[in-house]
Amino acid sequence: MIATRPLLMAVLAFCYGLVAASTGSAQFYPQRTVKIVVSVLPGASVDLIARTIADKMSAKLTQTFIVENRPGAAGNLGAEAVAKSAPDGHTLLMALGTTFTVNPSLYKKPPFDPHADFRYISIVGRTTTMLVVHSSIPVNSVADFVTYAKKEPISYAHSGPGTPGHLCMEYFRLLAGFQAMPVPYRGNTQLAADLAAGQIKFGFVGTTGGVAQHVRAGRLKGLAVSSRTRSLLTPELPTIAEAGYPDFEFETYVVLAAPSGLPDPVTALLEREVQQALASPGLQEKFRAQDILIDWAGSVDTKARIEADAQLWAKVVKATGMRVD
Repeated sequence: MIATRPLLMAVLAFCYGLVAASTGSAQFYPQRTVKIVVSVLPGASVDLIARTIADKMSAKLTQTFIVENRPGAAGNLGAEAVAKSAPDGHTLLMALGTTFTVNPSLYKKPPFDPHADFRYISIVGRTTTMLVVHSSIPVNSVADFVTYAKKEPISYAHSGPGTPGHLCMEYFRLLAGFQAMPVPYRGNTQLAADLAAGQIKFGFVGTTGGVAQHVRAGRLKGLAVSSRTRSLLTPELPTIAEAGYPDFEFETYVVLAAPSGLPDPVTALLEREVQQALASPGLQEKFRAQDILIDWAGSVDTKARIEADAQLWAKVVKATGMRVD
């Protein structure tokens, strides 16, 4: 029996697809809509970065890249969902680096293995947190704050176990030698409002959540930032290291990852396209206005940084007694 031309073309197309799938060739990627799972609420810096990159890559690769927010458990919910997805590049994860470096030590039963379950594609940027106190507190510097906190235990706000504000304060109190009681909130909006109103007096808070506005208005006093360099929005504030604690550094870097098993060619393509997207004209200025610093790193360097930071945070979690059952 002689095959008709349409049937022959269908068979050839099917075989062509099988070869593409088996080799993982980037030439055939993406084949359909790509979903970027974001492990935080809409409006956060991670979300902004993800949506910006999704738009750039949709235009470049002529397939739709969409963002799906799946917050919860300091990023664990989104990460678990992606870890269980097919490693074909059509489900990706945009998350804080702490999801991979802190959560495995912080949570008694983490729902994923950061080393075995993910292929790291790149670091795309970083943000910082600011140590703030309410304006009613007679504290005007990091040294004042430590002296005050050593006199009596303080309570501080954070947006959930394992979030940057929680980790910063626990790490800092370990180095500075004071006690502090954490008060968790669900997200930064109510946290920032309560800080500004004086319902709670202290906290490390992300600078992208409107905190800088409260500082400029005089409702809060900014004392220092946690990163190795000064904030783009409040360059007058020192870093914690500059304020007398040279061993302290905490930066919230944002990672793009995929399920383990992502083929090398697809990893290389995504790595290259993300780098090019971040180099788009005007993007750096757009991010700077939100205190986000573009800080790209490739797959190999991203993996190495996550592994090194995971070792550090395993020690910090053990020393501070932070655990989430």
